[in-house]
Amino acid sequence: MSHTIREKTKLLARVRRIRGQVEALERALDTEKGCAEILHQIAATRGAISGLMAEVLEEHIRTHIADPSIASDDERTKGADELIDVLRAYIK
Repeated sequence: MSHTIREKTKLLARVRRIRGQVEALERALDTEKGCAEILHQIAATRGAISGLMAEVLEEHIRTHIADPSIASDDERTKGADELIDVLRAYIK
């Protein structure tokens, strides 16, 4: 079972909170709030997304790279390659 499926409820709750933050940002822009308030909303949303990313990355590393039950070097390499691809996309 995938770690994202095991943690589905928790991850979905985080995504729903992020959706709420994005909607608050949209409302702030729509109602022409001040730039400081909008910047705070952007920072909060970015922080929430980064936290979600960190949580899923951590579980990916623990499950697909560092798990001592992984006997196959090919399987471990596949997990590492997937992580590298995601990190490259993330830091672009």
